Amino acid sequence: MASLLYFDKLIFIIFLISCTVFFLRRRRGLPIDLPVLGMTLETLLNAHRIHDYVTDILKLSHGNFLLKGPWFANIHMLVTSDPANVHYMLSKNFHNYPKGPDFRFIFDILGDGIFNSDHELWELHRKTTMSLFKQPEFLTLLDMNIKNKVEKGLLPLLEQCQELDLQEIFQRFTFDNVCALLLDYDPESLSPNLPILPCEKAFTVVEEALLWRHILPTKVWKLQKRFGLGKEKKMKEAWKAFDDFIYKCLSRKEVEVEERGLLTSLMRGFEGQSGTSGDSRQFIKDAILNLMFAGRDTTSTSLSWFFYLLAQNPCVEKKIREEIKTQLGGEKWKCLGIKQLEGMNFLHGGICEALRLYPPVALEHKSPSEADILPSGHVVDKHTRIILSFYSMGRMKGIWGEDCMEFKPERWFSRGSIKHEPSYKFPAFHAGPRTCLGKEMSFIQMKMVASAIIFHYHVKLVQGHQVCPSDSVLLQMKYGLKVKLFPVISDRACE
Repeated sequence: MASLLYFDKLIFIIFLISCTVFFLRRRRGLPIDLPVLGMTLETLLNAHRIHDYVTDILKLSHGNFLLKGPWFANIHMLVTSDPANVHYMLSKNFHNYPKGPDFRFIFDILGDGIFNSDHELWELHRKTTMSLFKQPEFLTLLDMNIKNKVEKGLLPLLEQCQELDLQEIFQRFTFDNVCALLLDYDPESLSPNLPILPCEKAFTVVEEALLWRHILPTKVWKLQKRFGLGKEKKMKEAWKAFDDFIYKCLSRKEVEVEERGLLTSLMRGFEGQSGTSGDSRQFIKDAILNLMFAGRDTTSTSLSWFFYLLAQNPCVEKKIREEIKTQLGGEKWKCLGIKQLEGMNFLHGGICEALRLYPPVALEHKSPSEADILPSGHVVDKHTRIILSFYSMGRMKGIWGEDCMEFKPERWFSRGSIKHEPSYKFPAFHAGPRTCLGKEMSFIQMKMVASAIIFHYHVKLVQGHQVCPSDSVLLQMKYGLKVKLFPVISDRACE
């Protein structure tokens, strides 16, 4: 009898402690660690705002938090926005934090491309891609392609539309440009009738499915993939769209008599490589697809958030327009080239602010090869999933100051020139050895497109249009960027 009474008291004490922890954590805003389910239920309920949800948690937990999954799934994740941890994993101890088999498993659609590769294969991709970008004619070709698309595609389309979705326009622009650059083929998705191209639309589908692979237990999305359900069904359709489009472009190149262009150089650079599939053609396809992801979505996403911020800050828009007029020297409009863009500090600062607050790659997935201790003191091993939240980093007062949520291009000025910030503080283009090879190319494209629009138009958000991040591994806008364009007559909006 006494033992039963003792057992009842013990159960009551455990229940009381559990309730106390429950309400204390709820009051603090941290997710609840439920029996069996862990924190999965609350994470799923906040999946529609996953990046802000993670940011809220990290603000309350000083930049590091262990997000526990179901006990049976073994998917505990250490989420961090600590610059010291980021610097350590991406630079100081880079070789202990490869992409690894888990990353490759989740991002299987990228195959043997640069984003999925480690060690010798990654070195090969990096060396080949760098040699491509360093070709004497590369910047000339880039400059020519962008100018052509701005003058013959973008501006004529904008003249026809008073109201449009700028995010879609930017996605089509960058898709056409990366195809023209890499594949020597312009699919002309940025045409007046805005044609639906399966390959162009497939990027968004894939990026949404990949985020859900981070949230759902592996067994769940594997079952969806096996039986063709939900986002996994759409992923399969998108995969086929990529294959059909890229293989068709490769076939076109293979029958050309005259060997020229970047695609020819890329094929020569990877000659003899067949990757894990043993298929050299598939290896080339994977390499191209990875570069297309980098060229289309990161740039279009950055431009979208830049114009969203600009629409709310007309004074910044006016200052950038004054910079453009200064560069033109009183002449009529002519698309600004690479050389003319140099010295446009306010435009550069505005784009950097957009990248700080809305980095296109909002998170990075890491696991160590060997057990390690992070600068934050957390012990990790090869079974630990680590999520680096770049989105959260731009919103931390401890990193960017009390005004971290303000859009201030001046933040990037220092004594009249552009201020450099270390990549582990500003990881919009990643950091360490894996720093984005297309950083310069991305800035050039964003500046050329932005200057063309700002010179000709005031951009205002459509009243009532909701702008928020989508549930995607890339920080796209869930409902697009619906805007109205007003031809520039004066800058009274800032007066």
